[in-house]
Amino acid sequence: MANDEALIERRSPMLSGRKGISEKKAFGSTCFLLNGNVCVGDWKGSLAVRLDKEQHDETLAEPHTKPFGMPGRVMKGWAVVEPAGIESDGDLRAWVERAIDFVESLPAK
Repeated sequence: MANDEALIERRSPMLSGRKGISEKKAFGSTCFLLNGNVCVGDWKGSLAVRLDKEQHDETLAEPHTKPFGMPGRVMKGWAVVEPAGIESDGDLRAWVERAIDFVESLPAK
């Protein structure tokens, strides 16, 4: 859990103060929602990000990414960015911004 808490502490300032952001427990972790849509979350020390389903394969071809989902069920439009891919605050911010950019295109819930 310590890795998840550290990730939440790093990621929270990147999201706090943004209009439409809320925090919720989901998928057994802390997630941030934008206008009611889940945007990013922590997953076993990694970052779960919501991105365009149409670019799912391209996203998973990027370094330090893997599919998000339960055994036997991959959730297209989601990826897990492993700790090596978010070591720097700049890398973490880039993934968070990508998720925000995509989720902003979705209708509010």
